Amino acid sequence: MQALGINVLFEGSNFLRLLGGLWVTVRISLLSVALSLPLGVAFGLFMMVPHPLAKAISRLYLDFIRIMPQLVLLFLVYFGVTRAFGLNLSAWASAVLVFTLWGTAEMGDLVRGALISIPKHQYESAEALGMSPLQTFWYVILPQTLRHLLPPAINLTTRIIKTTSLVVLIGIVEVLKVGQQVIDANRFAYPTAALWVYGTVFLLYFLVCWPISLAAKRLERNWKGA
Repeated sequence: MQALGINVLFEGSNFLRLLGGLWVTVRISLLSVALSLPLGVAFGLFMMVPHPLAKAISRLYLDFIRIMPQLVLLFLVYFGVTRAFGLNLSAWASAVLVFTLWGTAEMGDLVRGALISIPKHQYESAEALGMSPLQTFWYVILPQTLRHLLPPAINLTTRIIKTTSLVVLIGIVEVLKVGQQVIDANRFAYPTAALWVYGTVFLLYFLVCWPISLAAKRLERNWKGA
């Protein structure tokens, strides 16, 4: 096994360091998702406002976030905005900010799509039953919206987790950076360490994202059969 380089994972605390790097990735992802979900719901409701100014603002924000690569946004916030305005924003905070902005835009569009998918006669039926607009939203629209929204929202969570690998480029020591450090420190003793280290990083990402993807598919399957 030593010739293949797999022993590098068990040298010293290398494997524990990889797990520690994974925890950094998960923390950034979870905080970004926790902020993105409520902000995305609010943004999705804002996108439904019929006023032309609201539509222009929401479209501009959504297009900007979608067109701009996440890596460019990271560099723009961490190297550009913070220095241009003299802000003391750490790499960790910059990463959370960028992924929250991205997640909010994507979540908002999901909310908008879910609301649009509700047939118009649902509103009309609720009105005919004498329900107020608030009661209509809470008892009729919201439950149906959640059915459409939850699976893609869970998939968005996995996308954020995977995309956080970009934070290594602004100096955050997450699981990918730790893997690079392990490979560099053992490049002479274990020339093929990259295969095993990056393979382990892939497996760690898979173990985090796979259960989330399964949950999304199961919810979608159960709700379609309901």
